[in-house]
Formats: sequence, C-alpha cells, structure tokens
Amino acid sequence: MRPKKRIAFYQSVMQLLVRGRIDFLIGGAYAMGYYTDLVRDTKDLDLMLRPQDVSPALQACRDAGYEAELVFTHWLAKIWSANYFIDVIYRAGNGLGEVDDGWFSTAPAAEILGIWAKIAPPEELIWQKAYVMERERFDGADIIHLLASCAPRIDWTRLIERFGADWRVLLSHLALFGFVFPSKRNLVPTEVIEKLSARLMSELAEEPPSNPLCNGTLLSRVQYLSDITTGGFTDARTTGRSVIKPHEIQEWTKASLK
Repeated sequence: MRPKKRIAFYQSVMQLLVRGRIDFLIGGAYAMGYYTDLVRDTKDLDLMLRPQDVSPALQACRDAGYEAELVFTHWLAKIWSANYFIDVIYRAGNGLGEVDDGWFSTAPAAEILGIWAKIAPPEELIWQKAYVMERERFDGADIIHLLASCAPRIDWTRLIERFGADWRVLLSHLALFGFVFPSKRNLVPTEVIEKLSARLMSELAEEPPSNPLCNGTLLSRVQYLSDITTGGFTDARTTGRSVIKPHEIQEWTKASLK
C-alpha cells in the first residue's frame, strides 16, 4: 500500500498542472498498470510533458513550495517533497523519443489517483522503452507486456513511423515477443512482420555502409564506450538525429559510472 503522504504529493502536483493548463501524460508504472494490470510500486510518478512545458511546470511547483529542477537538461526533471519525488520526462535518455503533440492526440483518459488524466499511448511507450538496454536495466519485458495487452489496438503504421530508420530495434522486440508468448505471437499483424522482414532482406542485399557508425550508444550509454573512444566508431548521438549536446552526453555517461 502506497503511503498517503506520497499520494497526496502526486495529487497536488497534478492539480497544479491542471490549474496551470499545462498538459501532461501519465507514464511509468501507472501507465503500465492501466494497460496491462501489472501493479508495481516504483516509489515515483512519471509525468510526460512537451519540452516547452517543462519550465512552466517546474516554476508552478516551486511557487507551491516544492523543490524542482532539471536533473539532466536533455530529458529529465524532478519534483521533490521530502523523500518523495516525481520524474518529469520530455525525451528519452538517448535524446530520442521527444514528447510532442502526437503523444496527446491519441492518449486515452482515465482516473489516476482520483484525478482525471491522460495516459501516454502504448505506441509512444513502446517507442521510448525500446531503446533502454542498459546493463542494469532492460525495458523489453515492459514492451512484451504492452504488446500482449494492447496489440489489437495499436496503430502499427504510426508505431513503425515513430521508429523510422531504427526499424530494426522494433523488429527485434517483435521477434522476442513471439518467443516469450508463442500462443500470442499472432497478435502482431503478419503484414507488420512481413514489412519489416522485407526491409531486413533488402538491406542485407546491399553493401554495408563504409562509415564506422555505432548505434549502440542509443541503446546503452556505457556498454559501447570503448567502441567510440578507442574503437574508431562514431557515436550515433553526435550525428544530429539525437537532441543531446556533447556536454550532456558527458554528464549522462558520468552519472552512469557513479
């Protein structure tokens, strides 16, 4: 059972944002619980905001007496009250998966902690979680459970578009889903697997790129450090497709090594 003071803090912050007309989405464990009925107490609340709404949200919380600050300037802020905190997420840690209008356009609404709020859509949750493959954390199980619960309602065209050039990442999770739940593998439309598999076969027939690029840094901030520091590979985060600056990469990497 969650402490009443913690719940009151969550409710207070959500009410502040509602009164301030600052859009937010429920993510994290509460969103997973909404879609999958899996209950877990992670001792925090994840709120998903557009980047431009983060500063007004943090200021509203400071004005109300809470501590609030950007923890990592490219993706994460936190709001504190005593020992309780809320994560304010506006991108993924790799600089991809930015929260934009598309997150809100199809988001379902539900009562969360007694407050009517929108829930981050399953497509966007899958998109952000798909890249989390750290040594100490892998979000693949969350994706598998989302697929098991939400596959019939997923907008597969939008999901594939979200991944764009990173369609291999999506395909890898879909293949793993069929391994984990063989009796549910038909929930992923055959045409989706065929489309992505056709891309794979087409790509395999081509000559590989000559430039030594490492996309592994989009999956893990530390496990491919040797490849980009001494192995001669270019960090994919520095090619312009990821909203993360060099000093932010250093700060994010340093935090993982503590």
